[in-house]
Amino acid sequence: MNQQDQIEIIREIIDAIDNDRAVDSGAVVKNPTSVFRCRDLAAREWQALFRNHPQLVGLSGDIPEPGNYITTNYFGTPVLATRDAKGRFRAFVNACRHRGAPLGMELRGKQSRFVCGYHAWTYGNDGKLLGVANEKQFGTGKQSCLNLVELPAQEKYGLLYVHPSPDGEVDIDALVGDMAGELASWELEKTRYLADDLIDSKLNWKLAQDIFGENYHVKALHRDTLNRVAYSDVSTYREFGRNHRFVVPVRYVDTLRQKPENEWNLLEASVVVYHLFPNVQFVLVNGAVSLSRIYPDPNDPAHSYTQNTYYRTATASAVDGEQLTDKKLYESGGACNMEWGESALEELFDTTAEQEDFWMGTHLQRTADSDALDHFMIGRNEQPVEHFHRNYRSALNMPPLEEFRTG
Repeated sequence: MNQQDQIEIIREIIDAIDNDRAVDSGAVVKNPTSVFRCRDLAAREWQALFRNHPQLVGLSGDIPEPGNYITTNYFGTPVLATRDAKGRFRAFVNACRHRGAPLGMELRGKQSRFVCGYHAWTYGNDGKLLGVANEKQFGTGKQSCLNLVELPAQEKYGLLYVHPSPDGEVDIDALVGDMAGELASWELEKTRYLADDLIDSKLNWKLAQDIFGENYHVKALHRDTLNRVAYSDVSTYREFGRNHRFVVPVRYVDTLRQKPENEWNLLEASVVVYHLFPNVQFVLVNGAVSLSRIYPDPNDPAHSYTQNTYYRTATASAVDGEQLTDKKLYESGGACNMEWGESALEELFDTTAEQEDFWMGTHLQRTADSDALDHFMIGRNEQPVEHFHRNYRSALNMPPLEEFRTG
């Protein structure tokens, strides 16, 4: 993001802090609890938003060199994504054409050939069938119709998108819309992979989405963790069609008041959260990026998976000893502007997200499942949450959220 845009956002942040102002959607709305438990609705969203919708499978830093690959199995089609010998990002159904056995067995790795562990058929990372074991006896030969099934794939702005259907289309510019300029400015293609973790939760995937959509809860739920370094219920927000940017100030922003504006850095002053519809949240902090992809369990509306991947940014220090440690993260009181390293970012997701946010989310799911409340409420100061649910309902041709009225 260019310096002037960063300055403008930091000005907004400081003004919001000084005037105790959060985002404001203009109305409190009611969100029916049935959307978190209805099996028929879950089946519709699975088809519309996952099986028949392009999916972000990672960043360019996941497969930085020819021969690198990643796999994923969370949206109905097992995917093997590779970078071929020419450096091109490719994606295939992760299934041998003989009997459907998987080829890439690990979450990520590096190899130029994939040998099926069932009958030893061999494929290149460009999907071409290279060898059939006992070819003469089997009877087909290395026919091109037996190459891996290729999936539509595109790489742009450091994003790796795949469509689960061979007949689908991927257009990243259409998916990100007016957010394209900002995404390009962060140089996500230069990020370096650090680590992965998976949060397996007993809550609907949309409740997991909501965790990233407001900081109204920071002072209460994260009293002894995130509240020590971040402000509660003050923020800035911008919509980009179905996507949005949500900026949460950290306490170090107050030290910037004493610095000239040309030295201001947004990632020192805040945590920047981008939502890419329907199920992606990526979080930028000083020196690191986290990518969260949230998937439903198609067989259980009250179950979801959040795949987190952590990356170091191109400008981050490569010396681990210079990174912000877990202990300093929550003991600094926001006074530290050192880079957030891998351990600190993972701690943020482990201690703050998984053990607090997702834990609380399981209790919300129990309430929704009980049918004791017919709706939850989304406040004026929870605009990113309202924005997601508004677009979710629109995508499934559902009626809009109803405004809450007193009396």
